[in-house]
Amino acid sequence: MDAEGTPVKHPWSVEESRLREALCRIGALCYQKGFIVGADGNLSARLSDGTVLITPAGAMKGFLQPHHLAHIDMQGRVLDEGPRCSTETGIHLTAYRERPDVRAMVHAHPPHAVAMTIAGIDLQVPIIPEIVVTIGGIPTTPMATPGTEELPESIRETIRCSDTLIMKNHGSVCVGPNLLDAFKKLDMIEHTAKILWLAHVARGGLEPLPADAVEKLLATRKMLGIGGRNTLENRCGLPDGYHDR
Repeated sequence: MDAEGTPVKHPWSVEESRLREALCRIGALCYQKGFIVGADGNLSARLSDGTVLITPAGAMKGFLQPHHLAHIDMQGRVLDEGPRCSTETGIHLTAYRERPDVRAMVHAHPPHAVAMTIAGIDLQVPIIPEIVVTIGGIPTTPMATPGTEELPESIRETIRCSDTLIMKNHGSVCVGPNLLDAFKKLDMIEHTAKILWLAHVARGGLEPLPADAVEKLLATRKMLGIGGRNTLENRCGLPDGYHDR
């Protein structure tokens, strides 16, 4: 609507209109679930022409409207005279360059997951069967300065082999073939972190599943038709001998 309440027509394709609506819905879900607060985090989706829709700089993701979103190319240049894109656009473009299969990314600040990295608790530990079978583990990438080239470079190697990661002291990155899939992984990360945090507090430590149990769980992935990049399967971010300890 314009200032007089008249509907404004936009020259968006059906695909772009759908993705703009989806980004707003997922942004609102992230805010409602406490995965982001204020103007934290950023979300994006890649269109079939290779351009990217991304949340704008300084926006509250829980209150976005479709016309608020920035439309950029793979060099980060704003198209269509739209709004200025997120200051953390670099992590999105890095993910898309390194992962041709990825069509969406959600970067949030899930509190329990970030707290685990601050406390030095390893989210790669195989403890919860459902997580072992799906994403495997959640690697932590090194501390890097937001808004600089350090940040995209800090995730480059890990994003090649994992659909999820936590940037130490900062926030999560989840990618997928669509926005709902990326959000689902974010939801799983924070739920996992809550469980592991409670177990750590109650027990004073975390005991991983035995190596043979992990292998049995991983073997069910094909039978269940579960895809995605599993870090326990491809050993993304795991030190040598991890399963032997």
